[in-house]
Amino acid sequence: MAVAEKQFTTISGAPIAPLYGPEQLGDFDVAAPGEFPYTRGIHETMYRGRLWTMRQFSGFATPEETNRRYHYLLQQGQTGVSVAFDLPTLMGYDADHALAEGEVGKCGAAISSLEDMEILFRGIPLGDVTVSMTINSPAAVLWAMYLAVAEQQGVDWQLVSGTLQNDILKEYIAQKEYIFPPRPSMRLVTDTIEFGARHTPRFNPISISGYHIREAGSTAVQELAFTLRDGMEYVEWALERGMQVDEFAPRLSFFFNAHSDFFEEIAKYRAARKLWAYAMRDRFGAKEERSLKLRFHSQTAGCSLTWQQPYNNVVRTAIQALAAVLGGTQSLHTNSLDEAYALPSEQAVTIALRTQQILGYESGVANTPDPLGGSYFVERLTLDMEQGAGDYFRRIDEMGGMIAAIEKGFPQSEIANASYQYQRAVEAKEKLVVGVNAFQSEDQPIELLQIDQAAEEHQVKKLAALRARRDNGRVGKALDALRRAAEGTENTMPFILDAVRAYATLGEICDALREVFGSYQETAHV
Repeated sequence: MAVAEKQFTTISGAPIAPLYGPEQLGDFDVAAPGEFPYTRGIHETMYRGRLWTMRQFSGFATPEETNRRYHYLLQQGQTGVSVAFDLPTLMGYDADHALAEGEVGKCGAAISSLEDMEILFRGIPLGDVTVSMTINSPAAVLWAMYLAVAEQQGVDWQLVSGTLQNDILKEYIAQKEYIFPPRPSMRLVTDTIEFGARHTPRFNPISISGYHIREAGSTAVQELAFTLRDGMEYVEWALERGMQVDEFAPRLSFFFNAHSDFFEEIAKYRAARKLWAYAMRDRFGAKEERSLKLRFHSQTAGCSLTWQQPYNNVVRTAIQALAAVLGGTQSLHTNSLDEAYALPSEQAVTIALRTQQILGYESGVANTPDPLGGSYFVERLTLDMEQGAGDYFRRIDEMGGMIAAIEKGFPQSEIANASYQYQRAVEAKEKLVVGVNAFQSEDQPIELLQIDQAAEEHQVKKLAALRARRDNGRVGKALDALRRAAEGTENTMPFILDAVRAYATLGEICDALREVFGSYQETAHV
């Protein structure tokens, strides 16, 4: 009896041929780095001119403790700050809200007021350090706090540089940290894009994120397609607002996962640049070169980390980070070995940062742009990525756009099915995960970062003291003005800024918007 040949596939399940050559590419050509459609990179010299920004996503317990971690990381050679917020902050609740109990500071820094943001960036010059903030539904409020701190430091908003995640569509698709219904949420995002284009020309008001889509279990093609189609939705809303595409498009940025299938990930990034360049030129009529160039941050795959044999995670992270670099990332976060257990310890986060530094300064991968360009395998995978994403674009367009697709549950169902199929493959040992379903052994103990109840008690006391000493009449007037603006059509950012400067809390501002916009309850589709 003939033995069936083993089938090789990518992590996403795409079949891989035994050998790739020119016949797999046909009449094929690809432009040089820095040339449209930027498949090989958005800059002619790429890292020969400047290395990617090295960020470590960090935040835990109180603003005071997180501030100390930022100073430590900057001293270790980190070149940008990336803020993680705790769950109450992500959901628009103050630290003393009943729903925040037990969660304050556990998965990020607790930020309830401008005072907390002042502490978070104490001693960090916002005119010199780029800051990324992973915040979505209440993004406009946290950004207003950040801009107010820059004002206090005497930094001109024209010089403030960084990125606000602010990608609400992927919350409905994957991460589920939403507050308001989709359409008023999209209004807030559009308000920040419009405000940023006019007042903060060096700050990216949105980072359209595939990271969380992939963490929810999507394939690489789904991550690529849903992320770029989300981006197109934001462009359409900004155009409907009356903005010109080249007025805001250069400040749109992206955020992708760096997963474990090395070549598939590199192909994903290359295809993303090409697809976005054509969409901006042909679909939206962008003229400026910077509007056509997809710039992205990447983070190694949290969902790939295992609590079994945690030191294996150092190797996984290094491979994933190398894929992001060879794919042309503009900035990078490397996960720590202990993140399947807890937030990173100081030792673990240092190893993660050193991983980037070894890639940047020892490996030689920065010596030439797109060194895998021209590989028959990588180029074929890039074309397959492009075609797969294009199919999803057509299906979503036929549904009436991304919001309509979300309301139908389409991307949610696609991701759930992909996640289920992958887990079945792991359980059947068709996909091997070292230390989990193969090569198992006793685990080595590691030292974990502990967040105790003192962080929550400290934040609650601070909030009580703030409410006692602030001008509560001024707070009330600012919140009333914000409600009226939300009921109308004015850009809400100036009103949010006024409320923040009066030391209205995050929860008070979000509650004012909840009164006007309502809260969102998802309908189950899967």
